[in-house]
Amino acid sequence: MTLPRRFGRPLRRRGHYSLRAKLTLANVILLAVGVVAATVCSAMAMRLYLLESVDRELMTTRDSIGTARISMERIDALSALVALSSRASGTSSAGDADSLVQGAVFTALDGQGEPLTIAGFAPTDNQRALAAAVDDPTPLLTADEPHDIDVRGTPHRVTAARMDDGTTVLLATSTESLHRVIGRALKLDLAVGSLLVAALACLTLFSVRRRMRPLEDMVETSSAIAEGDLTRRVPSSSEATLEVEQLRLALNSMLQQVETAYLTRERSAAQLRRFVGDASHELRTPLSAIRGYLQLYERGMLTEPDERRRAWDRMNDEVDRMGHLVDELLTLARLDQRPELRLRNIDLTRLVRDAAADLRAQQPDRPVTVGADGTLLVRADESGLRQVLGNLVSNVRTHTPTDVPVRLVVERVAGVVRLYVADEGPGLAEEDATRIFDRFFRAGGGAGSGLGMAIVQGVVEAHGGEVTVSTAPGDGLKVTVVLPTAPRPSSRAVPGSTPPRPARRARQDTAPAPSPPSPPPP
Repeated sequence: MTLPRRFGRPLRRRGHYSLRAKLTLANVILLAVGVVAATVCSAMAMRLYLLESVDRELMTTRDSIGTARISMERIDALSALVALSSRASGTSSAGDADSLVQGAVFTALDGQGEPLTIAGFAPTDNQRALAAAVDDPTPLLTADEPHDIDVRGTPHRVTAARMDDGTTVLLATSTESLHRVIGRALKLDLAVGSLLVAALACLTLFSVRRRMRPLEDMVETSSAIAEGDLTRRVPSSSEATLEVEQLRLALNSMLQQVETAYLTRERSAAQLRRFVGDASHELRTPLSAIRGYLQLYERGMLTEPDERRRAWDRMNDEVDRMGHLVDELLTLARLDQRPELRLRNIDLTRLVRDAAADLRAQQPDRPVTVGADGTLLVRADESGLRQVLGNLVSNVRTHTPTDVPVRLVVERVAGVVRLYVADEGPGLAEEDATRIFDRFFRAGGGAGSGLGMAIVQGVVEAHGGEVTVSTAPGDGLKVTVVLPTAPRPSSRAVPGSTPPRPARRARQDTAPAPSPPSPPPP
């Protein structure tokens, strides 16, 4: 599935929403809930505070009337009550600018609950409305706080007091201004809250867009990789958070591993194709020769005994060559599968001396120098090490003149064992040296199967060691094998794969094939 090239245009799928929109909506909802909750709490606190102020004033007045021990006669006799009656009718205190509570009403009730005349003043409309609004003033006399009532459509707080002569007095204060103040405060809070919500929505949208830019880069990089560009990586960003930066580093590391694995697979596939082609070519040559001699024999063209013997010898040579090639291919296949080595303590100096003795026996005229004194034990597979030495010595024997000196040295250095096989032959050019460990590679198209040095590298790496070479045209060839005293896990390819071989510098060949059997009598 190909991802969209532009993450800035979100996918329109059912049930899929932009993360930017979700974060913005969540922040806006949270702030809106917070603003509403704060506004409600503020309004409730303000209402309680103002009502408490009104109630305190009413209760103070009620207590004053109760403790003054006055009666209606004394009120009528006191001229001061004229001012009190005038204030109760709202002609002076209703416009008190120093108080949030306006519209105070004072009225006295008779036994039937009707308002009485006070100091010669008839009850006003507000006093009559207050008396009508209170059905039974008795509970108000003992209530701990004033009650809410409506007087001519206006909210009031009311309480009652009893005079010394038993007359009931109603005391009420309008709370209309109080509710008006609370309403204005609510409108102001909601307006400011709405502005804050809008500002937060804009800031959140901008901030989320900026913070999510690294994620957009990741999606764009993934899209490019899905289209085949494995070299793309997620760029760093100055806006990235710690978690996003960790994700970027992890994604880049994964992409590097994917690219490396893909390139390794491609190289392995190319090498496998080349390997199959080379193996087919190497096997086709002896098979073609054998088929040709068999056709000559079938057509009766080999009439002379010497011709038949020569044809038989050539077919045996080709069969031996093909068998040797198949054996080496099987050896490489087993090395690719990481075989279990039969490890034991091996005296490497003895193996070196044996290899030098074999070389002297095969080429008596060649100067051979051995630097392998005493005993040098290494834990390894003896057959594998013998094959390494055999291939290296055969490489020298095949590609150098018989009078060229060769030197075999083994020593222990810094906890590892080093084996040197060096000659003073013509050496190799750099372009040939870089391919020396490739399978079926033969420098200059020389003799051999082209698998000897590949087997040397495979055996050495199976022991956890490494093989290096040093060569130049006219300077000879020096092969260095480094082995641990105890084998380490190899870093070669997994079983069944054909890993790319690192470039080394050396010539290669295989050990000599056994002598062919004698032909039957002609």
